[in-house]
Amino acid sequence: MNWLQRYPKEIQALLLASLINSTGSALMWPLTTMYVFGELGRSMQDAGLVILLQSLGGIAGQLVGGAMYHRIGVKKLLVGSLFINALSLFALPIVSSHWGLYMATMLIVGFSNAMTLPAIQAFIGFRFASRRGEIFNTIYVGNNIGVALGTALSGPLAQLSFPLTFVLNGFTCLLFAVYFFVYLNRVDRAGGLHVEAKASKRQQKALPLLMNTRVYLYMGLGALFLWLGNCIWNGGVSPAILSEGKPPSHYSILWTMNGVLIFALQPLISWMKRAFARKPESQMTAGSLFYLAGYLVILLFPHYGALVAAMFLATIGEILFQPAMPAFISERTSANAPFYLGVSGGIGQAGRVIGPYIMGILYDRGGLGPVAWLAVAAAVLSCLFFVLNHRLQRSPKAMMAE
Repeated sequence: MNWLQRYPKEIQALLLASLINSTGSALMWPLTTMYVFGELGRSMQDAGLVILLQSLGGIAGQLVGGAMYHRIGVKKLLVGSLFINALSLFALPIVSSHWGLYMATMLIVGFSNAMTLPAIQAFIGFRFASRRGEIFNTIYVGNNIGVALGTALSGPLAQLSFPLTFVLNGFTCLLFAVYFFVYLNRVDRAGGLHVEAKASKRQQKALPLLMNTRVYLYMGLGALFLWLGNCIWNGGVSPAILSEGKPPSHYSILWTMNGVLIFALQPLISWMKRAFARKPESQMTAGSLFYLAGYLVILLFPHYGALVAAMFLATIGEILFQPAMPAFISERTSANAPFYLGVSGGIGQAGRVIGPYIMGILYDRGGLGPVAWLAVAAAVLSCLFFVLNHRLQRSPKAMMAE
């Protein structure tokens, strides 16, 4: 953890708390399909429906979280949504015997968890304005370390007890809520929330903000197609590996590799940002090109070695893209950042909703080939929208959305 030493203790605590929370979250999400299909005895269609509801809840949660940030304040929004999320996770083992209640609870889990995303991103943008791009990237790296730890623990824990994974996830979420309650109270007493209080007075109403499409729409559409294409890993690569008779561990190795690379490739990414991707909008465009290169590898060379190479390329794209989007919005939209973080995040999340369904149909009809073609087409569209977004920001007419 030497990389933490260059940050003040306040930021170090925030990063460690985020890491613990992401570890807890990762205990559950890889196991949803296995739980519904294996433990509850439902069909794969039912498992897909649960994931769909959770994703729809995520879209609504990001939109509501961004819109409510200045209305109720970061303390109530962040601590309240984390507390609701923890209670929902604790309730899952109890409601699992009733299918309707289980689906409703998973919808609440998706909604309450997504409400925290624009809240945390906006708070960081306001609190650490001079270093927000760097901190967004570091939190992203830390969260992926947590994801790697959580997914590694999820299998053994599920063998012991599926409900145990829900409870542990709820416990880490509750700890995260307590941390933010204590931390934000301390910041408030020190007058550290005065910037947000001033920002809330400058925030415009929703309709005028939505009319300023150059700030969020094309970037959001780029993210939508990016996440749609990224569904190839679950909707194409995963069943292709299993259909070839390879063990599931071959698929999990790809994601272990993803987690390791996100941490190991930071020096390379730092060089790329200095060399040709200095601005967040440039980083998003470059990231989409690396995603496109990865999907082309899968399309042209559909064997396991190529999948490893494709994951390497896609991971570079992910590292460039993920922190750039909140950094761009925070820099361009100032007081209105929470609203735009929620809107753009909700648009992007739609790709994750429709992607698995479309790719499932294509895979059933033609295997990995049609799925790879869709991923390539989605990456091309994503790149075009990011290029358009970049050009609009360079235009003399580009205005701050304040």
